Amino acid sequence: MNRLENLFFEQGYGKIPSNLPEFNFYCRREVQGITVLHVIDYRQGLYISTDQYIHLKEQIEAFFRDRGEREVHVMTLVLCDDTEKARKLCGGDGFCWVIDSREYRLLIHETQAADFYGWKDILEEFLFSLAREGAKETGADAEAKKKADWRALSWVNVALVAVNVIIFLICTFTGDLLYNKGAFSVTALWQGEWYRLFTSMFLHWNVEHLFSNMIVLYYVGAIVERKLGAVSYTALYVLSGFAGNIFSMGYELLTNAYGSSAGASGAVFGVEGALLFLVMAHRGKLEAMSAGRVAFAIAFSLYCGFTSPGVNNAAHVGGVLMGFAAAAVSVGCRKIKVFSDHR
Repeated sequence: MNRLENLFFEQGYGKIPSNLPEFNFYCRREVQGITVLHVIDYRQGLYISTDQYIHLKEQIEAFFRDRGEREVHVMTLVLCDDTEKARKLCGGDGFCWVIDSREYRLLIHETQAADFYGWKDILEEFLFSLAREGAKETGADAEAKKKADWRALSWVNVALVAVNVIIFLICTFTGDLLYNKGAFSVTALWQGEWYRLFTSMFLHWNVEHLFSNMIVLYYVGAIVERKLGAVSYTALYVLSGFAGNIFSMGYELLTNAYGSSAGASGAVFGVEGALLFLVMAHRGKLEAMSAGRVAFAIAFSLYCGFTSPGVNNAAHVGGVLMGFAAAAVSVGCRKIKVFSDHR
């Protein structure tokens, strides 16, 4: 994407600021008016409907007309690995070309514009050069790719797993000290120790308890963080843990069955709930996972909890509900920003 952007700059186009990396806009003044290259990066699991796509193009045109431009010509370039998916997005739009990022090809359907201010030849030459370079990838290129993959690691999720493990190791040397001070307890909350709503989600009773939570968090959390971003993922994790403890408190107050509990289960179930929403938002398919499989995994985990003694099932239910809702809000806010920023 950076090299394509440099190509636009070389051709005299300026970039219009956008909050999301999947949507980029570049414009240049021509004799006939303003030309805009609208680039959608469709390679990272992004999904927008055809109606949203049409609305977005309308907002781009309105953006310039509100600034006194009478002639606005917009060409959309869809970067993708799945060309069929991209073609469905374009629908009947005559000014929408598809760039196959795997084969380095420019795909122009017969019903679409054959050229756009000379860009057909420019893009085809550019893609041909990329194809030649890809065939001659050097060791330095491979090393740079490894570094990029390393930077793309889900660092917040890794940090959460590490914190949980470190705190457990500390507990093995301090005995019951941290459990007495930080485990969830309704009676302690009434005495003003509300911080336990937070601290309890980082304590685990034994190695099995820790391992079962962290193995799920490590794999599922990485996917959710990549899709939502570090800040949203952190907020989702903490809110899910809080929600789990609030549900647990409500259950204990209703049943008068008070006890002490600890664990990241509420937060982990929240991450699973978020994954379920993300898979559903991507038409039931995300990174080889289906909505049915994720829903079954959550349901089976809840079932195991309800049929096992000593498990805080209320925390699990509260966590998964909060995680699903938080993911919905996060994705909704991102889409609102995309459209509102171009009004």
